[in-house]
Amino acid sequence: MKKLLLVLTVFLASSAAMAQDGSTPFFNEYTKAAFYFLAVAMAAIGGTRAQSAAASVALDGMARNPAAADKLFVPMILGLALMESLVIFTLISVYLI
Repeated sequence: MKKLLLVLTVFLASSAAMAQDGSTPFFNEYTKAAFYFLAVAMAAIGGTRAQSAAASVALDGMARNPAAADKLFVPMILGLALMESLVIFTLISVYLI
């Protein structure tokens, strides 16, 4: 993950440093769309990792104490829905911009 962030940082910094004087800016429609889709991909990855961790911990708690399953189920579903809504908001914001 650190290597990916380093590569992305170097890519963005080097493009600004080696920019040419001309009529083609770096952030045209195609690169803007690529970065939007990259943002959606990163949001989806973060959302799925958070959802899997939350579901894992909640199901582990239910397995250890079956009597608490009723108390854990509704907050788990609510948390999963809120995590998924963040990914959907990111997807919607890509199409609005």
